[in-house]
Amino acid sequence: MKRIKTSSLMLLFTGIAFIAVAFINYTSAAKSNNNKVADVEGKGFALVELFTSEGCSSCPAADELVAKVEREVGDKPVYILAYHVDYWDRLGWKDTFSNAAYTRRQKQYAGWLNLSQIYTPQIVVNGKTEFVGSQEAALRKAVNAGLQAGGGAQLSLMALRNAGNTATIRYKLEGGAASSSEVLLLALVQKQAVIKVKSGENGGRTLAHTQIVRNLQSLPLSKSDGTTTVSLPAGFDPGNWELIGFVQNTANGAVSGASKTNFK
Repeated sequence: MKRIKTSSLMLLFTGIAFIAVAFINYTSAAKSNNNKVADVEGKGFALVELFTSEGCSSCPAADELVAKVEREVGDKPVYILAYHVDYWDRLGWKDTFSNAAYTRRQKQYAGWLNLSQIYTPQIVVNGKTEFVGSQEAALRKAVNAGLQAGGGAQLSLMALRNAGNTATIRYKLEGGAASSSEVLLLALVQKQAVIKVKSGENGGRTLAHTQIVRNLQSLPLSKSDGTTTVSLPAGFDPGNWELIGFVQNTANGAVSGASKTNFK
């Protein structure tokens, strides 16, 4: 009788252990799936705009997060832009890539999104959703929502290098009529850079940056196709640069289409 009870207890504990392991595996798989950019079909996209600064101690976490997502998305239509604002420059370290134009762009988003102030790190997705740039769950949720959305304008780009430090950009917009309330923005993007910060809140740290916007120019969309010219920096290396374009409504900031191209 005692042997039967012992066997029964062993079977019971084994069953409990099996159920516990199965539950842990299921929970881990669910968390893993929630933390990944969705595999979706369709015409959705996600334009991720990060406002950051080398002078801000909370910004490196956001820089690392967008770099992680950039590595993960592969060929999905996810376009990442990192704008280095200039309002931290007076507080001990001048950001290597800062530009007052990017601060003005962030202030423009504050108006579109009814925000009382600007801050870093901040992320805006598709011109509609904003949150603290280091919030991974919020970023993945917004990116997946953008990918799963349908419709929108289909933008195609081609960048042809000229003799000298310029490139000719050809663009074509399909699936959306050219509108006086929309503009085409073209961002010249440096894919990677590593900077040693010597002072300020990140003094002594070596920071890795990704998808750095080095120039942003706006074109009116009076027609659905055309050409323009962008300037290229001295020593331009096409392997570390790309062009990201997107269509934005100037009344509310909504982005209706985006694309990217390498330089030929």
